[in-house]
Amino acid sequence: MDDEKDQERRHRNERGQFVTGHASLGGRPKGSRNRLGEEFLERLYADFAEHGPDAIARVREEKPDQYLRVIASLLPKEVKVSTEADLSDEELDRRIRQLAAALDLTFGEGGVVH
Repeated sequence: MDDEKDQERRHRNERGQFVTGHASLGGRPKGSRNRLGEEFLERLYADFAEHGPDAIARVREEKPDQYLRVIASLLPKEVKVSTEADLSDEELDRRIRQLAAALDLTFGEGGVVH
């Protein structure tokens, strides 16, 4: 009994976890998890390449809440947002004029848009 415990301890790391590659102790062979994951991802990719765009469109049309949930899950947890309040008056004025020019608006007397 003690011999079994000693053998088991030799195949564990300092945290008590089994060291990778000791299938003789009932663990999985080294690299087997990677092969399974690679095969799964290859098949998932092939399926998505064939059916993905249609599935996305169907979910967007039939279950918009799920569609938005997926989009939200892909976004980072924290997003740095800069506000226009961080701009100087001159910078804010310049950006307003750029936007007005892009929209083909002109400013008249007193800042009225024409």
